[in-house]
Amino acid sequence: MKTPIRLENLRDASLETMAEYFKVDVSNAVLKRFHTLGLPNKKSESYRYFPMESLLSTEYEALDFAPLEVHQKETLEILDGQVISIPPYVRVYYTHYDAIDMEHYDPMYYLGHLLNPRVIMIEIDGDRSIELIHRFTKPNALIHYRLVIKNQANRHTTLYESFESTNAQGSLVLYGYDMVVAPDSTLRVIKNQNIQNEAYACVSSHHYEVSKQANLVLQSFDFGNTAALDLFKVELDTYATLDAGHLLYLLGKTRRGIVSQIIHKGEHSISKQEAKSILEDDARGIFDALIRVEHSAIHSKTVQNSKAVLLGEHCYMISKPQLEIYIDELEASHGATTGQLDGKQLFYLRSRGISEKEAKKMLIIAFANTLIDHIKDARYQEKVQKSFEETFYSHTKENT
Repeated sequence: MKTPIRLENLRDASLETMAEYFKVDVSNAVLKRFHTLGLPNKKSESYRYFPMESLLSTEYEALDFAPLEVHQKETLEILDGQVISIPPYVRVYYTHYDAIDMEHYDPMYYLGHLLNPRVIMIEIDGDRSIELIHRFTKPNALIHYRLVIKNQANRHTTLYESFESTNAQGSLVLYGYDMVVAPDSTLRVIKNQNIQNEAYACVSSHHYEVSKQANLVLQSFDFGNTAALDLFKVELDTYATLDAGHLLYLLGKTRRGIVSQIIHKGEHSISKQEAKSILEDDARGIFDALIRVEHSAIHSKTVQNSKAVLLGEHCYMISKPQLEIYIDELEASHGATTGQLDGKQLFYLRSRGISEKEAKKMLIIAFANTLIDHIKDARYQEKVQKSFEETFYSHTKENT
């Protein structure tokens, strides 16, 4: 049994102390970057509205890494941070990873790499649809792992990830991706995460590198009443495109959302980011998103928008769409709206004999479906739809 972990003990630690803790040399570049940024607190820009300090101050069980038997199945499965099944058309192995982004804004990105000197490398051949299942079964534990995903040039790949937990109450999950989208390829990532009843808290930190003429589609669907924060950085090369959509449906007193940076580096790069949030009870939603267009990214296009519907008297939405532009030759727009359901639409439905309660349900589902319907694969669209409706109708029934 390992010594319990309290990450808060790393706060204000010297470089030498950190080097000894992570068993790396003091000259390690990742260590230096983490030491410079420091652990996040309530004053940290990216974590200002998220209860990170309480999560870091909690004592967790440290899990032993003992290789598990790996089976060949149609799904890629990760159990408490370790691979247990692999599809036949995917190469998966543990390895050291040196191409770490040394300009990431999130200290937890570097902490993840320090905690996981060996990443799970996933290499995908051909045009594939892959289902990745994250399973968590350890209570009061620090579950951490990092994945690197690489696809092939001129290929189209879909990654659908879902999350399952059993007896994982009190655990903190720290995971993240480093993805390299190959030139002239398309990578679609569909995340379906439904965390209920304080199952576990999750902080994920990612880096996506989109090569020349490549396309990245990020579709995240986050539902539930437990704390979770998704932080990512995307870098777009020449003629690269990003289409990002985020749907939040939050309940209870949860704090949950998206923090992102999208960086246009290449000419004629295109990004679109759309966030829709539905908040009930005392929930707090987070959409803190920056799009930066650098001097080298002339003739780029970018659109960013956030819409939130507040259904509870005490819920609150933090929406911060931001543009940082260093050139004149581009097309750019952004905006944010926060409010209640449209009164005119409610009136129209009620005038057709629909009760107020049912009319509100119809409008909420229609609001969510505008993003769910963008999922091209009907199998995954159905799974996300089911996940949302189960959460929505279950909460509606509880409050009847």
